[in-house]
Amino acid sequence: MPAAYKIHEHTFDMVVVGAGGAGLRATFGLAQKGLRTACITKVFPTRSHTVAAQGGVAAALANMGEDDWRYHFFDTVKGSDWLGDQDAIEYMCKEAIPAIVELEHYGVPFSRTEDGRIYQRPFGGMTTRFGEGPPAQRTCAAADRTGHAILHTLYQQSLAHDAQFFIEFFALDLIMDAEGACRGVLALELATGELHLFKAQGTVLATGGYGRAYFSATSAHTCTGDGGGMALRAGLALQDMEFVQFHPTGIYGAGCLITEGVRGEGGILRNSNGERFMERYAPSVKDLAPRDMVSRAMTIEIREGRGVGEHKDHILLDLTHLGPEVIHEKLPGIAESARIFAGVDVEKQPIPVLPTVHYNMGGIPTNYHGEVVQLKNGNPDEVVPGLYAIGEAACVSVHGANRLGSNSLLDLVVFGRAVANRAAETIKPNGKQAKLASDACDAALARLDKLRNANGGTPTAAIRDRMQRTMQADAAVFRTGETLADGVRKIREIHASFADVRVSDRSLVWNSDLVETYELANLLGQALATIVSAENRTESRGAHAREDYPERDDVNWLKHTLCWVDEAGNTRIDYRPVHMYTLTNDVDVIPPKKRVY
Repeated sequence: MPAAYKIHEHTFDMVVVGAGGAGLRATFGLAQKGLRTACITKVFPTRSHTVAAQGGVAAALANMGEDDWRYHFFDTVKGSDWLGDQDAIEYMCKEAIPAIVELEHYGVPFSRTEDGRIYQRPFGGMTTRFGEGPPAQRTCAAADRTGHAILHTLYQQSLAHDAQFFIEFFALDLIMDAEGACRGVLALELATGELHLFKAQGTVLATGGYGRAYFSATSAHTCTGDGGGMALRAGLALQDMEFVQFHPTGIYGAGCLITEGVRGEGGILRNSNGERFMERYAPSVKDLAPRDMVSRAMTIEIREGRGVGEHKDHILLDLTHLGPEVIHEKLPGIAESARIFAGVDVEKQPIPVLPTVHYNMGGIPTNYHGEVVQLKNGNPDEVVPGLYAIGEAACVSVHGANRLGSNSLLDLVVFGRAVANRAAETIKPNGKQAKLASDACDAALARLDKLRNANGGTPTAAIRDRMQRTMQADAAVFRTGETLADGVRKIREIHASFADVRVSDRSLVWNSDLVETYELANLLGQALATIVSAENRTESRGAHAREDYPERDDVNWLKHTLCWVDEAGNTRIDYRPVHMYTLTNDVDVIPPKKRVY
């Protein structure tokens, strides 16, 4: 072990990595259950990316009309294009109702109806009567700043329950023992450059998605998939990485998100002829079709020459008919974003928009308790002892091949809560922890030393730029075998070029160059897993649309992809079965059928 690195040791019952919606719901829940809990976060908690979530959080409260959690279950299974695990989806949709009522009691300032109930708006793919009835008003909203409201509330509750925060600490690597159990995490304190080993009975990865593997994304620059990167380095597989959601309405040029709530409130997508084109693609729900369908429809309009602007390369989102009252009350943040990033007054002009990378359906495979699972000795659901994953970093597979809007905030809250409940059942407060081997941190320290002193010829930013542009071009809304094969070749080369990375800052204090290099390593592993898994899946399902295989193929492909990526960039693929069963008899399994709206 390099002698230069002094390590501060901490012992907790549970350590949570990440302080977004999932991380804070777990942190506060664990602390509430009497477990000594640490939360490590690379940014101040209320700067986590959940703060940017706009439209709302789904729960079948039936405050604004007919609804039932079973309808929500049906919509989520159909939205997932039958790749979602139906046991986990049942759990999420049923638990949504108490989880949202809890949030409200904890202090989330939801918008209100006239009679004081939580306000709910329609969202894409959310229907009533198992798809036969009118659209459901199911998405609970705090104007268009729902994520902001939830994040601040959960942070306050975590502080109130004496959770300990380690803010601006960057998690470097998981510490695994010889038996394959996770024993904690090694982190770098950015302000001092000192190392901290957090030993814990349970480690929760709540590190968010890896949207920054793409050039244009609604994700914050911090969304570098650090949990997924650490999981790959620990020899674990990631699941369903080929499924990347493009949000139909990123501001053209800036990529900044315009919430689906705009269409929920009546906004309309128009092409260069001023035509409401979604009527052609999804006649029953029009602009409130699921995101993968709307993104493809917009791309087709542009390809066929009906795009807008000088280069005919984007679409218009029209709110002008909604009137100032609706805009000021329901969409104030959107009016502001459109003014700043598009120079548009939404009361008078439409917003220029383009599909933009928004969400990763894939991630670290877990069960509905948030426990990480791996394929081992033929068992696809073997629990990895001591390791949990939640939120966008995880793949419980409630979203399958395509996530419905407003199910992500729900995923954070429900599974953050599930981890706290599971840990309370299985972990003893102040329980004795086995002694760590003396060389437990050696691999992580050797890696730190190597990257810190990396003296190659290519700066981090140059490798990152090549990766982002290749992913944008070759793993896009529409894919073909040709573009994917080309993309795999290029991403393998870019991954290999990381061996020649140059870090110019050798210090440890606030070394943003080193941190960005770690983040790039995390992104590269996941970019490779994404494009290799996409080339491998020869069908179209949800967000994965292949022009050379336009149909869904349930005979060969109704299964989850598992992808391992080692440090050298070698990849291996295997599969897990989709859970075509429910937890209880309260709802029936929904057999696959054609997904039309």
